[in-house]
Amino acid sequence: MWTRGDLNAFFGLFINMLVNVIVLSGLCIGVVQIPADDVTGTILPALGVGLLVGNIYYFYLARQLAAKTGRTDVTALPYGPSVPHMFIVALVIMLPTFLATKDPIAAWSAGLAWCFIIGIIVLIGAFVGPYIRKFTPTAAMLGTLAGISITFISMGPAAQMWEAAWIALPVLAIIIIGFIADVKLPGNFPVGLAALLVGTALGWAGGFMETAAVGDAAESIAIGIPSLNIDLLMDGLGDISPLLATAIPLGIYNFTEAMSNVESAKSAGDDYPLRSVLLADGTGAIVGSALGSPFPPAVYIGHPGWKASGGRVSYSLATGILIFALCTLSLFPLLGAILPIPAIVPILLFIGLVIGAQAFSAVPKAYYPAIVLAMVPNIASWATTQINNTLAAGGTSADEIGFATIAQGGTNFEGLLLLGSGAVLAGMVLGAIAVFMIDRNFLWAAGYCFAGAALALVGLIHGEEVKFFAPIEVPLGYAFMGLVCIAFYFLKVPPRARDKDDPLDLELGDAGVEPAELLSPMPPEKKEAPAPA
Repeated sequence: MWTRGDLNAFFGLFINMLVNVIVLSGLCIGVVQIPADDVTGTILPALGVGLLVGNIYYFYLARQLAAKTGRTDVTALPYGPSVPHMFIVALVIMLPTFLATKDPIAAWSAGLAWCFIIGIIVLIGAFVGPYIRKFTPTAAMLGTLAGISITFISMGPAAQMWEAAWIALPVLAIIIIGFIADVKLPGNFPVGLAALLVGTALGWAGGFMETAAVGDAAESIAIGIPSLNIDLLMDGLGDISPLLATAIPLGIYNFTEAMSNVESAKSAGDDYPLRSVLLADGTGAIVGSALGSPFPPAVYIGHPGWKASGGRVSYSLATGILIFALCTLSLFPLLGAILPIPAIVPILLFIGLVIGAQAFSAVPKAYYPAIVLAMVPNIASWATTQINNTLAAGGTSADEIGFATIAQGGTNFEGLLLLGSGAVLAGMVLGAIAVFMIDRNFLWAAGYCFAGAALALVGLIHGEEVKFFAPIEVPLGYAFMGLVCIAFYFLKVPPRARDKDDPLDLELGDAGVEPAELLSPMPPEKKEAPAPA
């Protein structure tokens, strides 16, 4: 039920979630200008209920898996508010609505409706996702996840760390030595807690923190009771069509990312039922929107990291309980005033490191190029996000400046935008194509090429918006790539031989598992019978 490793993982996941809830509270109050009382009295309690129920469910799944397998090292899936959606619902859905109507409550309603639609799409994904996972190479899913970990998980925290490196780097050193090098502290003191205490002490001793902010935050403490807010949700659903352009691709993003996370957990040793995970995620978003939270929850990236830090079945449950208590008591502003951000964010960089490394350790070396290719769309998506945010801060946009003008500075923004749109799905498609090409299974490669063409034709990948008959150039490129694969199929090229110097490649073959766990990339090698004596 509880191990010292759970304590380590608890502090890590709690710090991770603490940062996210502080940020989303700031987005609601500071950007969308939702009244602070509504944020602390309705949105956070609604979010807290969803996170508590979800973490209880994933605790149950972990206990069930442990009982089924007889293992004591099962690690529960981490669960919290989806970080990409957190910014998207605030900046892409609620903020434009607020600017158009000057009504923060109308913006809040639009966010609730958007979250509700995301939940419906994820529920649909629960029935199609397992089939997609069955036919998608592991390297493609883990490569996409590695791209997210390097960009959206690691880069922001790393930038925040170097703004106050004298606080953050000692914290990072403790985390790497304790979690990656597996060095135990005296008395087996929890590494995550030690890192947080050292960073907090440095922040306060060096004058990074302000005492006055603590007093102001303490005055905001109040009890928020979760309640149904169906009226706000229905108001938002009354004008649903503008929300679909982002809700559909991001709902697909949610369930494809969950697929990758479940695959990541499987590679780390814990095989969870994908359909159950997606049903829980979709239901969490729908229930949260009805209670008043516009932030859809999701299974977090990072299961291998929490497993490496010693987390087992209860660390996420403990996190869910504490986050629920903090949400209902409005204690997040106080914690934000006490704990320095540079002391918190190194744990996010650690998670990014572990996920990126796992992608290369869980598949044969032959698929490394496919992993890198699957990462590329997410790198492009991150780059366009940085450019767009910078331009918006200057009161302009890429459309106003013009792609040609931006290109004069050496940045091909138009290409980055197309490459990074629908990045998670695009990365999976490109990674799968590469895996099948490497295995010389050209018919499967062609099938994924034509699937990519169909997805691009409706704007689900490489398109600025979802619409039928998007610009033809990208779909045509995928279709021509499919024809190239078919041409190579007719050359009757023999399948890829297993790498005798790669134990993982040989292990998969000896176990009767096809490369990338596909139905028929190539037949297992036959072992010759020993010569007679």
